[in-house]
Amino acid sequence: MSFKKYFMFLILAAFVAVMAACGADAEEEGSDVSEEAETDEAKETEEEGDRDSEELEGSVVIDGSGTVYPLMARLAEEYMITEQENVSVEVSRAGTSAGFEKFLAENGTDFNDASRKIKDEEQAKADELGIEAKELKVALDGLTFVINKENDWATEMTADELKSIFLAESGVTKWSDINPEWPDEAINAMGPNENHGTYEFFYESVLDEKDLVDGVNLQQEYPTLVKLVSEDVNGIAFFGFGYYVNNQDSLQAVHVDFGNGPVEPSLDTIAEDGEYADFTRPVFTYLNVNNAKEKDQVLDYALYVMNNVNTFAGEVGFAPIPDEEAQQLITDLEGLK
Repeated sequence: MSFKKYFMFLILAAFVAVMAACGADAEEEGSDVSEEAETDEAKETEEEGDRDSEELEGSVVIDGSGTVYPLMARLAEEYMITEQENVSVEVSRAGTSAGFEKFLAENGTDFNDASRKIKDEEQAKADELGIEAKELKVALDGLTFVINKENDWATEMTADELKSIFLAESGVTKWSDINPEWPDEAINAMGPNENHGTYEFFYESVLDEKDLVDGVNLQQEYPTLVKLVSEDVNGIAFFGFGYYVNNQDSLQAVHVDFGNGPVEPSLDTIAEDGEYADFTRPVFTYLNVNNAKEKDQVLDYALYVMNNVNTFAGEVGFAPIPDEEAQQLITDLEGLK
């Protein structure tokens, strides 16, 4: 090989070596950029997952309706087991009216369960304190009249006959006053006291705010009413369907004739347009929106309730609300984030 050709060969070899090195550097640099991008993307995805499954802590305080209590207690139990084990959800049952007093106070409760809507004076108190109260409809309940298991005469009654037992103006004091073939025995009428939204619904919507007969035994605790009726063949009381469902072993429900034949209260008949509609009512929980905006666990629990309430309603004796109503409330709550 001539010196000139040999010199040209060395130049070509050097050029190929330089180009190969540059290509390797570029590939390595590209790999680094790609790996960095993948790492950033994975980190971002991981952070989003962490936000979605954020572990919360603290407490959620609920009081109010004894009627709504079994439903909210069941939801609270499930929430603490399956969703947020470090959040304590405390559910009490002072009654709707007494619960609103605790809800509408400085440092008040986070939720108030209610078997009626908030009253104008309660809303005025909320406005005065700067508390935004969000109404959440959670279920449908049927006002249920219960009698002793051994009572075999009053198992079916008209709505007017039931009302007459509790109305002062009716003059009814004995079973035979309703039907002469029934026992000539005094009727022992009972029900929840004025702290309860169930009493207010019965007094306002069923009795049209007419005076109750003297001697009606009004109690604070529903279990007390269950015990009293179960031990008294002449006893009759009213409360939410859920308490009857959970005490069917010791009580029986009166089938009510609203004009088209006797209707048994049940999850199928208790609906806004069902056969038991005259004694059907919505029940609620009221959310302190101020607290929900300040405490993540309060809003999280509110969302859990509305996402799951129809799943558990029937389990504790409530008819579910329409899915579209639940979804609208979920959308409203999402807007508080």
